[in-house]
Amino acid sequence: DGPAASGKGTLARRIAAHYGLPHLDTGLLYRGVAKIMLDRGFPLDNIAIAEVIAQNLDLADLDAEKLRTREVGEAASVVAAHGPVRQALLELQRAFSGQPGGAVLDGRDIGTVIAPEASAKLFVTASPEERARRRFRELVGRGEIGDDAAGYDAVLADIQRRDARDSGRADAPLLVAADAVVLDTTTLDIAAAFAAALAAVEARRG
Repeated sequence: DGPAASGKGTLARRIAAHYGLPHLDTGLLYRGVAKIMLDRGFPLDNIAIAEVIAQNLDLADLDAEKLRTREVGEAASVVAAHGPVRQALLELQRAFSGQPGGAVLDGRDIGTVIAPEASAKLFVTASPEERARRRFRELVGRGEIGDDAAGYDAVLADIQRRDARDSGRADAPLLVAADAVVLDTTTLDIAAAFAAALAAVEARRG
């Protein structure tokens, strides 16, 4: 678990590859719902439509590349605040987490709601400024925004809005599970963050 651009997705993919386990970026589920809402011109605050879309979402239809845009990410944060949408996607995520042999999931409520019984839980975080820098570099690299101070300021504002929305929503807010290991990646590169994450998982595996 962790806030936007904390590095949790990268770490989850690496941990899954290391142990040979299936991986699910649960944020893609909400991005998938949001993308359909945007493409069809549905208001993001229409909970009934969002719920129906979530109930019929197919993992096979999720195209990560198309879902990782700034617009879809912001829309997904709005859609994810709808309780019925989260409920519709709950069993899908729990089924994935309960596979024989285990699985690796990353999101906002994995350790607290989806898999509270998980043997190893990580809460990956970083300062808002560092997370904004990471997302800014990513978006500039994809040509979505300009490489200037105004672009960075806009990304930082997006990060802060999403943090407030994710932490303040009534249903499954972003929280640190009581038994989670908190990993702050503000000053860590990917290799150091992965080493720390792997050590935490190994310690929990006994």
